[in-house]
Amino acid sequence: MKTQTPNPNSAAIKWAVINLVTTIILTYGIQSLNMDPNSSLKYIGYLPFILFLILTQKEFQEQLGGYITFGQAFTAGLWYAIFTSLLLAVFIYLYLAVLSPDVFDKSLAVSQSQMAEKGMSQEQIDKAMGIAKKYGPIIAAVGTVIIDIIFGIIVSLIGAAIVKKERSPFDTPDADYKDPEPTV
Repeated sequence: MKTQTPNPNSAAIKWAVINLVTTIILTYGIQSLNMDPNSSLKYIGYLPFILFLILTQKEFQEQLGGYITFGQAFTAGLWYAIFTSLLLAVFIYLYLAVLSPDVFDKSLAVSQSQMAEKGMSQEQIDKAMGIAKKYGPIIAAVGTVIIDIIFGIIVSLIGAAIVKKERSPFDTPDADYKDPEPTV
């Protein structure tokens, strides 16, 4: 009978979904409190990302019997980052395009005033706003995928260095060894 090797995807998907739910709660919490989404408060969303990535690595370590190599831990973290970034991209697109387009409109107004302060002509501002209105949610979603995967790679490397626990030659169980029966 062949034993099945644990796969990091189950832990990665589980924690990615938990991160998605946490992000949705944080997003609507910030929105309901009328906080500026462009303040430094937006970086609080990276804390659950980091925590859940390390928990993904720890869960995969437990699936492997308590031992995990640097590469295995990195792979688990990377899969978590990929799944999380894809789920968050879908949420961000839906949030900006369908669920809360007023948030997107407010950010466009802020961008428009910043462009005017920089001395851009009205024609340049109108052209930039036209592109942003048409493609803004898609650009935000694609940007999320790219940024979260890069951030996930960095955090996965750090987490793998922390979590790794490789077997020593003395920890390797011998499949042929059987405990001797006590003699009386």
